[in-house]
Amino acid sequence: MTAKLQNSIINSKTARWTVLILVSLLMLSAYFIADVMSPLKSMLESELGWSSTDYGMFAGAYAVFNVMLLMLIFGGILLDKMGVRFTGLFAASIMVIGVGIKYYAIETFSLSTEIVTIFGSDFSKQLLLACFGFAIFGVGIEIAGITCSKLLVKWFNGKELALAMGLEMACARIGTGLALGVTPLIVAHTGSLSQPILVGMLMLVIGTLCFLVFTVMDKKFDSELNLAKINSGQEEDESFKLKDILDIIKIKAFWYIAILCVLFYSAVFPFLKYATDLMINTFGVNSELAGQIPSILPFGTILLTPIFGTIYDRKGYGASIMIIGSLMLILVHTLFAFPLTTNWIYAVVLIITLGIAFSLVPSAMWPSVPKIIPQNKLGTAYALIFWTQNIGLMLIPMLIGVVLDKYCKLENGGYDYTLPMVMFACLGVTSLIFAFLLKREDKIKNYGLEKPNITK
Repeated sequence: MTAKLQNSIINSKTARWTVLILVSLLMLSAYFIADVMSPLKSMLESELGWSSTDYGMFAGAYAVFNVMLLMLIFGGILLDKMGVRFTGLFAASIMVIGVGIKYYAIETFSLSTEIVTIFGSDFSKQLLLACFGFAIFGVGIEIAGITCSKLLVKWFNGKELALAMGLEMACARIGTGLALGVTPLIVAHTGSLSQPILVGMLMLVIGTLCFLVFTVMDKKFDSELNLAKINSGQEEDESFKLKDILDIIKIKAFWYIAILCVLFYSAVFPFLKYATDLMINTFGVNSELAGQIPSILPFGTILLTPIFGTIYDRKGYGASIMIIGSLMLILVHTLFAFPLTTNWIYAVVLIITLGIAFSLVPSAMWPSVPKIIPQNKLGTAYALIFWTQNIGLMLIPMLIGVVLDKYCKLENGGYDYTLPMVMFACLGVTSLIFAFLLKREDKIKNYGLEKPNITK
């Protein structure tokens, strides 16, 4: 630690950027695991006997506990009650347990031949156990996400907040990009579908250790902050109360952001679950290399998200940035639905364009929330937004899987992705409507979404 960090951690630029690195490493490992199975859809079908419906059920299981059991809501309340240190370690522990179950399910091949009947439908024990593990992991990663958002507001408020959030999201996208690009290569080298999950679990343990280091720094931050308040005669921040949820849900702008979030992310993350299969079926890319093209999207956001975040920090235009991103989303999915050519270069161009859109909207959306919601309610506000987002992350992958099996199967055993891509484009159109509604509400209430984040 530098002398500056030791003397005043609150005002230390070194300290806050170190914090960003530590928590970003946790989120990088988490998002690697979240998408580690995405490039393996065709292999899961050929080697484990899964159908597109089974794969969609597995992909949607990520959000089942968050949505159906309201785990994200409880996580947000826990965050506002117990703070970022306790909640972050709790989330990391849940993720490790979930990924361990998921690894056991995929590793134990014999489970694929054991059938369980639920409500008249047959499922393999392997599929059900993998879904269960993924659902537990989903609780952990989403609570970790809201914790990370709140702790960045805590450390970067009035400073480079949008840039910090952009860099954290960029690191998370590195995890996604590695999963899409590296996973097929690991499987090809080891001959095992479970080995990439094991790699992700080891990464997650390292990320958890990094978060432990953060907790030491954050404890000192709180000690200095409390001492500063006592010396200046400031009162302690009002603690969160359950009735504050009602105050949050009464705010129109909050719901516009929440709905924009679920629509936009539902047109990106579920798309990535099927993007490798799209490259195989529509563009004829080899299965071992098909994941390389979608991996361009998250890697492209590494540079762009911080750039757009810096623009928002210094110039503003948050609501306008979200509108532009939604327009680009519509364009990409429409061109995927009705491709002008099946050359793989065309697919690369569209993925790059989608990456730009995926950099624009989150870089402006997440830093806009603290302009609308007080900080003592921020954890629950983020939790409500993530909960809404998880509804889409649960239902859309399942729906796409069913649609592929029922309406899109080809005689050669492949799939026609026209209808799923039209569905993704429709999500983009609706997200654009709510982006305009958000901009109008900002003009009425003067939240400052079009104004810079950095205060002078």
